[in-house]
Amino acid sequence: MSTTEDILDAARARGAGQPYAGAVTPCEAFALLQSDARVKLVDVRTNAERDWIGRAAVDEPQQAAVQWTLYPGGAPNPDFATQLQQVADKEDVVLFLCRSGVRSRHAARVATELGFQDAFDILEGFEGDRDSEGHRKSLGGWCKAGLPWVGA
Repeated sequence: MSTTEDILDAARARGAGQPYAGAVTPCEAFALLQSDARVKLVDVRTNAERDWIGRAAVDEPQQAAVQWTLYPGGAPNPDFATQLQQVADKEDVVLFLCRSGVRSRHAARVATELGFQDAFDILEGFEGDRDSEGHRKSLGGWCKAGLPWVGA
């Protein structure tokens, strides 16, 4: 079984060259959340996505929602930085989750620019990529990995 530092070391190596600390797999993210109270999951999907699709089943003190973009319309959340600083400390290990791993990379980059030294992208996101039929949750992601989540 990997320790918190083993997982973070692998994540840093995997994310070498990125403008944030690194990237974890969904399973690594869940293991970190189970083993270390200083780890925070920040779901950057819209409120509508969490309400309609579901969310990771992680205890409240370790999970927060800070929208990267707003629904409807997809405008950038002008309060992202302020809201992030209200839910996580700069000393925390912050894991960013979105639908497929795109917005979470942007959020990790901005968090790093704000002084969060341990900002990580969760690869594949909550639902993963679309399959050949256009469906999600079958090619990667938190749900496909069989990790606990709460449906809509």
